[in-house]
Amino acid sequence: MNSPFEYQRALDGLHFTEAQKAVIAKRAAEAAQEQAREARRSRRPVRRMALIAAAAVLVLAVGTAGATGVLRSAAEVFSPLFGGSPAQTEIIDKIGYPIGASDTDNGVTVTADAVMGDAYNAVVVYTISRDDGTALLPEGTTGDMLLIRGSGTDLNILGGSHGGGRFVVEDPAASSIQMVETISADVPINDCTATGTFEDICMWDEETGEAVPVIEGKWKVKFEMAYEDSSITLGNGEAFVQNGMTFTIDAVTLSPVAYKVDYTVDSEVIWSDSGSGRQSEEDARQMERYFENVETLLTLTDGTVLDLSNAGGSIEPKDGITICSKGEMFSQVIPMEEMASISVGGVVFPISAV
Repeated sequence: MNSPFEYQRALDGLHFTEAQKAVIAKRAAEAAQEQAREARRSRRPVRRMALIAAAAVLVLAVGTAGATGVLRSAAEVFSPLFGGSPAQTEIIDKIGYPIGASDTDNGVTVTADAVMGDAYNAVVVYTISRDDGTALLPEGTTGDMLLIRGSGTDLNILGGSHGGGRFVVEDPAASSIQMVETISADVPINDCTATGTFEDICMWDEETGEAVPVIEGKWKVKFEMAYEDSSITLGNGEAFVQNGMTFTIDAVTLSPVAYKVDYTVDSEVIWSDSGSGRQSEEDARQMERYFENVETLLTLTDGTVLDLSNAGGSIEPKDGITICSKGEMFSQVIPMEEMASISVGGVVFPISAV
């Protein structure tokens, strides 16, 4: 089980100069033109609160705030984590976006390597490395033992969001590890500015129930969520009845990397508001009726059925109805041509790959 993120604000910042932005844009455009010539995934939902465009390897040293990052291609970053078949790599090349922004503190550098996603979902891969090349972590450390403080990847959007993170530790003796953070929101996020804020890499002590810092520092990286949205939208007011309530499907957004289901229930969810900070039994039952029991299944062309029901999202009671949204990133890239259909509450939507 992955360790949770702990959140706290940090102060240091990292920004690209206008000249660096111009260089990155120019090289990205040139690489995209060359590419075109050569080829033609149960979290508790929360109540409503407030890639490569150029698919070539761009080697660009970016130095700001005392940090230096090397721009890696999106395929190089994501293929080992989300699938490296030719079809998957082609998708990553198309919708992934290399970043390369980094910040250094206390001899450790955090680099935002790349981002990919669709209109409502995204995944960012960070590399954490020790600058002198020595082992980053204590001997025997595994990824599920780690967590990091800080506010994580903040998109500064006017809408609800949820997500999670995990660490990839291939070699405990290596000088670097990866951190993979996923974000899902109920408003579009593929054209905003993100800020990753982190503080202290910790190990979770099961005996004391506390996070113990193993690497101290504060890191802040700022970058654009400028990846390509390749999603399609299905649904046009189809409805199903469940638990005596009518659920109207407003939209199903689907892409090779994520999904999102929006629906409206014809009754208003009532929360107990116990004030204890714990979910009451009544609230848990309400969550099941309005959210968790809404079955979402993705059927692939080979007959495989993926249960997508256990996703995070939002619930908003409003004027006698309840507006719901649920979705998340897939654990692997799934080409659209390998998807046959997606169903919500038994309503089946055939998928015609474009």
